[in-house]
Amino acid sequence: MPSPLFEAYLDLKYLLNRGYRKSVALNFVANHYKLKKEDRHLLARCVFSEKEIGYRKKKRKPINFVNGKILAVDGFNVLITLESVLEGKAILCEDGFVRDLKYQRGYRVSEKTGEILFFLLKFLSKFNPKRVIFLYDKPVSKSGEVAKLTNEIIERVGLSGAAETVNAVDFELKKFEIVATSDLAVIDKVKYVVDIPQELAESEKIEIKKFEEILNEDLGH
Repeated sequence: MPSPLFEAYLDLKYLLNRGYRKSVALNFVANHYKLKKEDRHLLARCVFSEKEIGYRKKKRKPINFVNGKILAVDGFNVLITLESVLEGKAILCEDGFVRDLKYQRGYRVSEKTGEILFFLLKFLSKFNPKRVIFLYDKPVSKSGEVAKLTNEIIERVGLSGAAETVNAVDFELKKFEIVATSDLAVIDKVKYVVDIPQELAESEKIEIKKFEEILNEDLGH
């Protein structure tokens, strides 16, 4: 017998394909099936209409696409997602992008921040971007500290680029042609997108759970 999560998924998918606004459709099905907060969050992060899936998959480019080009990086978005990948808490969503499943507000600087940034920037340096611009949300606590650390590591790995803090990251990212992010608001407004956490995971043979696998587990398959 299908679980409440699977039934909610089927109903949500139907409504999204019919053009219903996601927040309204999700609230309706989640309340109807009395979903737990975690299941609501999962559907919100991972389920989209077929039209959205097709549209976003066309925008996503492989990491070697950045060769000789300027790449803008949604700093905290990529950092949090990459941390989630390394912790086994990320998921490959229906639109082909990896997202974290944390309920994290802001970013928590830790002793691992420098290691993860080095891991990320060393990986990027293999693909010879013309320039890499990391943008961090200025209102987020310690964003200046993270930008300073990013600049030090950019120099250490021999990349051309810079990190800075800005008041409206989404607005600034939309000025670039190629952006690294999994943020829907940005993906839908820029020309090309790269998914660095997913590319890095594939390179390091790190398994990322697919949304479909969670549904199948819920069905007992």
